[in-house]
Amino acid sequence: MSSIIGAASDIALVVSAEGIILSVVLNAQSDSFGNLKHWEGRPVVDFLTRECVPKFETAHEAYMAGEVPRKPLELNHSDNAVWQYPVRYTFHRFGQENAALLLGRDLRPIAETQQQLVQAQIALEQGYEARREFDARFRVLLANSDEATVFVSVRSGRVDDANEAAANLLGVKLESLKGSSFAQHFADRSNVELTESLMNATLSEEGGRVTLKASRGRQTLVVKPVVFRAGGQRVLLCRIASDEGTEKSPDVAAAQALDLFRTGSDAMIFMTGKGVITSVNESFLDVIGAAHLSDVVGRSFADFLGRGQIDLSVLTDHPKKGGQMRIYATKLINDLGARLTVEISATHLEEANDVVIGCVIRDVSRVEAARPQSSVPSPMAPESARNVMDLVGSASLKDIVAETTDVVEKMCIETAVELTGNNRVAAAEMLGLSRQSLYVKLRKYGLLSKNG
Repeated sequence: MSSIIGAASDIALVVSAEGIILSVVLNAQSDSFGNLKHWEGRPVVDFLTRECVPKFETAHEAYMAGEVPRKPLELNHSDNAVWQYPVRYTFHRFGQENAALLLGRDLRPIAETQQQLVQAQIALEQGYEARREFDARFRVLLANSDEATVFVSVRSGRVDDANEAAANLLGVKLESLKGSSFAQHFADRSNVELTESLMNATLSEEGGRVTLKASRGRQTLVVKPVVFRAGGQRVLLCRIASDEGTEKSPDVAAAQALDLFRTGSDAMIFMTGKGVITSVNESFLDVIGAAHLSDVVGRSFADFLGRGQIDLSVLTDHPKKGGQMRIYATKLINDLGARLTVEISATHLEEANDVVIGCVIRDVSRVEAARPQSSVPSPMAPESARNVMDLVGSASLKDIVAETTDVVEKMCIETAVELTGNNRVAAAEMLGLSRQSLYVKLRKYGLLSKNG
């Protein structure tokens, strides 16, 4: 029986009703327990760690009450506090009265395996932490480097990573640059040709360089590649810079234009295609009486125009269609309600992503005040005046005035309708007419069908 029990378990204990070890049987194939004969005749709790004593007493009491524990009981043994080891026991009925047979499995191999797994997990976490720290340093270094840097996969020819300086130099957004074909950012180079040229340049002993022309901006760029292997793939580290040999001289006109914007006497503004002001100069702040840029930037230009949204629509729609609008007469209104007569020229500016409209605003209130006042202003040119004077003698004065008035009135109506994009309500407000009066005059001059 002892040999059978020993073969079925690593250690077997026969425990009396009082918790005394009656017999100890060890597996003959295992010598890790040593000699445990001194356990016999002594209480089990003498060879258990302090935290395991209550567990054993509870299970043994349940067994003595007739309830065999269904779940295995894990106990840590100790012998004179020199060593300890875990054993998983199961309770079994035994031939002797009130005695319990405890069959145990040595858990030390499992514990050692678990310890190895824990150590491997700790090492893995340390590796992950080191990798995250390295990645963070790489990202910070790449983002704060002023040198345009791009990582290109040799296999696919696509950009694996890049910094903001490279995106600005190539004229694209950083999100668009990552994952794109590197060759598409240069003129007259296919993906295969560009990759081959870069790889050939890396073989140069003195550090090769490839001269390319950018697709956007058409500037000449120099790419200095270095090849390395990472993750089983070859990667090109490309440093990009403007070609010093073809570097253009400073743009004097641009500098002078910027100086004119800042210190010029005419008010200037830039706004989006929807009329939201993005920047203004000091002269515009003087014209409307604003103290700070924050009082103006971000607001709609319609807030400062005499006819509001009607004027804004004219100043945004016409430059979008024709590129520019030379002169448009209106009034500026500041936050205090003061009105100023101005002439505005608007130009549509070429931008990569957004519509930008620049406006030059000239104060003409002093010019109007200096003009000679007359009861009936004459908009006609000298040539037109001579043509009217030729009519004297062939018709009465009343007929001549009526005819010339109709001509001027028709020209003004046609101009207002054209400026407002055939918006009859806006044209009527621009001319100071009611909508009904405008329709009467359109019908009078035969302009309804022409503009309808």
